[in-house]
Amino acid sequence: MLQKYDERNADLRYWVNGQLLHRDQPGLSPFDSVVQGGDAVWEGLRLYRGAIFGLREHLARLRRSATALNFAHIPEDDEIIAAVTATLRANRMYDGVHVRLTLTRGVKVTSGMDPRLNTAGSTLVVLAEHKPPVYDTGGLRLATASVRRPGPDVLDPKIHHANLLNSILAKIEATAAGADDALMLDQRGFVAETNATHLFAVAGGGLVTPTTAACPEGITRQTVLDLAAGAGLAAVVRDVSLTEMYNADEVFCTGTMGEIAAVTVIDGRTIANGTVGPLTARLATLYQQYAAAHGVRLPLEPLAG
Repeated sequence: MLQKYDERNADLRYWVNGQLLHRDQPGLSPFDSVVQGGDAVWEGLRLYRGAIFGLREHLARLRRSATALNFAHIPEDDEIIAAVTATLRANRMYDGVHVRLTLTRGVKVTSGMDPRLNTAGSTLVVLAEHKPPVYDTGGLRLATASVRRPGPDVLDPKIHHANLLNSILAKIEATAAGADDALMLDQRGFVAETNATHLFAVAGGGLVTPTTAACPEGITRQTVLDLAAGAGLAAVVRDVSLTEMYNADEVFCTGTMGEIAAVTVIDGRTIANGTVGPLTARLATLYQQYAAAHGVRLPLEPLAG
């Protein structure tokens, strides 16, 4: 899966602590903590016809992550929402948009690891792009990476941090194996997630998904669990082995950037008949309808035409 450049984003403006800058205009100091050590937290949001789905849930996770990292200043939700709204309005965006929020520990007075060197407060970056769901709806190929997801004794996955080297290393392996994404295991050898999304298996007419012991608490993942309950579908959260994934009736992944996408091949094993399964297709439709109808509406005007 290789994302493509969208010409509509050629002149986009992004937000850095109250300034709207052209995409080609640098806005981060080399002394910023995200540059110095990846010391930041982030969230991905999706805009559906003037509304952002799961906005409050994403901001709550951002706040939990920043609190866990002991950030000295965390902007209030209304401040962040105002920055997102200003960014979207500056780019005349209304639908089919992905927003990446980044909150860093801020600028340091001198290079160094010590958070006491941060005296200027946090840095908020809002980057909005015209970007439809990024995954091929015909089915993804996954390859299991040798890189493992750490548990909370190494780096707690409940912190949605911006140091993504663990995921990037796994993605490099998957690309070398000719796969779209990497399937990642936890330190015990159970399935955790992919390098970018959560995973579900369909077995016996119900859903099975790994625990969040070695992966973040996903907003899309939780929405799927809630939709399944509302549709009368059994869903179990537990340890899941790789062999169970190979033998599942269906497999799909979930995430804000890609919504719900079927997985049809894992490590060269074709999942069931190798096509998008009926339950995956049903849940994908339910999710799209739900997300489009239950977002937080922002004061954005629809584009003419």
